Amino acid sequence: MNFKKMHGLGNDFVILDHRSKADTLSPELIRHIADRRFGVGCDQVIVLEPTNEAALFMRIFNPDASEAESCGNATRCVADLYMKEKGEQSCLIETKAGVLACHMVQNGLAVEVDMGPPQLEWADIPLAQEKDTLHLGIGQGGARDPVAVGMGNPHCVFFVENLEGIRVEDMGPIFENHELYPERANVEFAQVLGDNKIRLRVWERGAGITLACGSGACATAVAAAQRELTGRNVEIIMDGGSLMLEWREEDDHVLMTGPVSYVFEGELQI
Repeated sequence: MNFKKMHGLGNDFVILDHRSKADTLSPELIRHIADRRFGVGCDQVIVLEPTNEAALFMRIFNPDASEAESCGNATRCVADLYMKEKGEQSCLIETKAGVLACHMVQNGLAVEVDMGPPQLEWADIPLAQEKDTLHLGIGQGGARDPVAVGMGNPHCVFFVENLEGIRVEDMGPIFENHELYPERANVEFAQVLGDNKIRLRVWERGAGITLACGSGACATAVAAAQRELTGRNVEIIMDGGSLMLEWREEDDHVLMTGPVSYVFEGELQI
């Protein structure tokens, strides 16, 4: 089974191309591939499948073998892979969260993905009960009263005064599994640095701390604009680097732009 290893700002993926064959991945195999000591190691295992709705369908598995609906950094990586394969400047990638339009920008140095409009109603995110999504009223320590946002997957965004004082490894699991989130949550801890700049760390649902998270950056940009902490164009600075986000006013779509990197390719012995 051949694979490619790619990353977007350190958010890394093992990509398997199943467009011409239908190999079944067991949960045990997914966990083995994602294991950083006994497998290849990655934040998500990505499987490319055929579809009639777009260039390809991108299936996303977390290291615990749970399936995710959306992954912004993986979408950029897969779009770059496909566009270079076909010699094109744009493409459509289908995910469980919908069909996403992707474009080469900055003379091929970055990829822009239209992540679509965010989900802002409690039932669409989803939450377990009706709540004011701008003020959930939960939290502890230096992280309190988060914003709930959906980007095809559920997010819980905390704005904090001192990000360095937040123990993401301790607080992330608590809110990932909070009773308000029946499908678990991606948890963001964000510190606003200026009018259009945010420092962000993310606890990804099913994966833990990652160096970057595309959908988390999107959710944070939306939450910050809703709270009037920033405008609709913002730089999100994560441990692995920066993404540029625009929450477009005319149609509410979130545009995410950033680089992708190829690491290596190989063959899995299974």
